[in-house]
Amino acid sequence: MNSPISTPRAHVPGAETESAGLRNEFAMVFTSSPRGARLARRMVSHRLDTWGHPYGGRVNDTLTLITAELTANAVRHGHVVGRDFHLRLTHGPDTVRVEVTDTRTERLPVLSDLEPPGDAESGRGLLVVAGLATRWAVTPREGAPGKTIWAELRLA
Repeated sequence: MNSPISTPRAHVPGAETESAGLRNEFAMVFTSSPRGARLARRMVSHRLDTWGHPYGGRVNDTLTLITAELTANAVRHGHVVGRDFHLRLTHGPDTVRVEVTDTRTERLPVLSDLEPPGDAESGRGLLVVAGLATRWAVTPREGAPGKTIWAELRLA
């Protein structure tokens, strides 16, 4: 029986690291499913709370919503059968950054500030991200096929 999430993996040994108190990092791999996206969102909210950004606060609520949009897009538009998506959350002295990486190279998001027609059921997720994040972008995945969509929130 498959587990809903893989074991925690980080870009450095251990799922969470601290360097002289200036940076926290959390990274994990999730199944590319609605359940995986929901769990990723909850893990980000929990991790932010443990890093001093309480539930219901501006940073926690904003980054949790951004994560929800990015992970939903990874599941809906970046899904490749048998492949998971990666989530990385970093907390520096001035910003918090969330990165969501999927393995679908050919399906890049449309970077537009135009809203879809009023009756469209989708197409507003990245507009939400653009409106909430201090900055965000799409970059090619390093060392493998796919892409990473990241968003940062300034803490000041």
